[in-house]
Amino acid sequence: MNIATTTPLATLWYTRCPVPTGLGIAVQKGWLQEKFSEYNIETKSIRESNSKDIRNSHFNHTLPNSVRHGGSIPAIWAYSSGQKTRVIGLSWADEIQLLLTRYDSGIQTVADLKGKRFGIPNNQDSIIDFSRAQAIRGLENALKTVDLSVDVVELVDCIRTDILKAQQSQTEQRDSSFFGDANKLNASAEIVALLKGDVDAIFLKGAHAAQVAHDFALHTVIDIGSHPDPILRSNNGTPRTLTVDEDFLLNHPEQVQSIVDSVLKAEQWAHENASETYRYLAKECNSSEHWVHVAYGEKAHLKLNTNFDQNSVLALQDFSDFLYRWKFIPKQIDVQAWLAEHIEI
Repeated sequence: MNIATTTPLATLWYTRCPVPTGLGIAVQKGWLQEKFSEYNIETKSIRESNSKDIRNSHFNHTLPNSVRHGGSIPAIWAYSSGQKTRVIGLSWADEIQLLLTRYDSGIQTVADLKGKRFGIPNNQDSIIDFSRAQAIRGLENALKTVDLSVDVVELVDCIRTDILKAQQSQTEQRDSSFFGDANKLNASAEIVALLKGDVDAIFLKGAHAAQVAHDFALHTVIDIGSHPDPILRSNNGTPRTLTVDEDFLLNHPEQVQSIVDSVLKAEQWAHENASETYRYLAKECNSSEHWVHVAYGEKAHLKLNTNFDQNSVLALQDFSDFLYRWKFIPKQIDVQAWLAEHIEI
């Protein structure tokens, strides 16, 4: 007998990204915590831990008995790197994915990007540079709409050396944000480069993108997030992965199913409570209800659906192939083999 199966589960660790997810609402509503309290199991937030190693599990998924719901890039990278995880659900909430320029750039269409400088984040110290990967993906998918490839533009690394220098002179402090130190520091590097004229175009997505585009009067070249082809819309957030470590699933299948049930309960509640859902999503996204409406549309509450939809599976495979092709992950993965399809959804 596997000794681990007889070991009681004492703590469930959870984490999610600052985006619309059923897990985020389940946590905010207290339903996940209530369900696990019935098992006498404590629930703890990975991102709010005092331990940097624990917080890093948001990206590398190394913490046992943990669940993560959010952007797929860290989950794909961890699995590709040998971390034994399983996908227990996929959710797809379309969001704006903007290629942005200054209004005085002369760039009006995607075709006009040919020969221009495209700014991409460069977070060399991050566990996985998801912001860089999603920017290149957004650019590549946009260029496909006019039969162009990424090699027609100049990719320019963007890094805030001034902020990095200031950080190096400070002692480390606990960071309970979703992003972690490196990504947090450099999240605005490409925006600064665009405003200074060091690059001609950048990629941003979600509520943050909507607000930045408005506040700085930027021109939207294309919103690839509204393209009719789901493959061209697929990126870090489309679809989003709900993952657990494999030992957790094998040793505590009832509790893993309870996670899924809590997520589905939260999503069903969202479908029936639009106005309240926007308030929850604004909190999750660290934004306002207005920008959540702009970024995710007037039916964002209906877009919260976790399942194993075949379009999501195909899009996730295409996206993971992109990550391998661009050397963001060490080896190709088989998404179908990654799914825990015996989960009841």
